[in-house]
Amino acid sequence: MLLNLELLLSLLVPAAVAVKESNHATTTTLENLQEAFNGESNAHHRYLAFAAQADVEGFHQVASLFRATAKAEEFHARNHAEVIRLMGAQPKAKIEKPDVKSTCENLQAAMEGEIHERDVMYPPMIDEAKANRHPEAVRTFMYALKTEAEHARLFEAALKNMEKMKKTTTYYVCNVCGYTVASLNFLRCLVCGHSKTDYIAVE
Repeated sequence: MLLNLELLLSLLVPAAVAVKESNHATTTTLENLQEAFNGESNAHHRYLAFAAQADVEGFHQVASLFRATAKAEEFHARNHAEVIRLMGAQPKAKIEKPDVKSTCENLQAAMEGEIHERDVMYPPMIDEAKANRHPEAVRTFMYALKTEAEHARLFEAALKNMEKMKKTTTYYVCNVCGYTVASLNFLRCLVCGHSKTDYIAVE
């Protein structure tokens, strides 16, 4: 009887593990693209609202930075949408009303959001797209990840120097990958490799 019980347990345990694994929801590249498209679309609207608040408070350079990052997020959403359509689906976004506070609080929230995308959101999306051989998705996710890392750095610097950021300033955004810079002191984009002539000026 003991042997039969042991045999039964040996058969049930692997079966239980198999059921657990089969119930685990696997996120697909298309689902990740839709999530990223929704996130970037909302970030675009949120940063425009943050820019308006910064202008009201007299932090015009911060407003310029928010408008530039809003443009970058628009490009990211566009890139994600192109791959979604390539995969036979339509991009979907639910635009939420931005939670606008003081410019200092908005910068903090923006920096934390960009860090989350850089460290938490995009890396597993890239890994999944690589594993399932979706090079177009890998590329658009990489463009976003590298740009969000720079956005986080720019927002952190702005937080530390807000009182010096009261004059409208020009930022430059790559029309291909969204990378955002304060100066065009290079020949080719540091992320996508396209010519700096593909950058647009945003104030």
